[in-house]
Amino acid sequence: MLSIFESVPTYMDYKGQKLAEQIFQGIMLVSAVIGFIYGMIIQQFGWTVYIVLAGFIGSCLLTLPPWPMYRKNPLTWLPALPDSSGDTREKAPENQKKPRKHK
Repeated sequence: MLSIFESVPTYMDYKGQKLAEQIFQGIMLVSAVIGFIYGMIIQQFGWTVYIVLAGFIGSCLLTLPPWPMYRKNPLTWLPALPDSSGDTREKAPENQKKPRKHK
């Protein structure tokens, strides 16, 4: 049953995150302006809140799930280094201070 969820991608690349943030801010700005103007015309602040909430819900539906448009530029990782046989532990750190001999 859990194997179904493993096939669903859950990541977003950096450019996708930037795009999602721009879409979110744009929708919120437009809905706030429209809600403010409409609420002022009909003299009902409640409609302003409803329109802004509708914009918030719509922007969340567009930006929170990792849609394919947010995964177009995946990161390329460096290949893994081969496992060394433990010789790095035997080496003394080079940046350690050596004791000074007093004259």
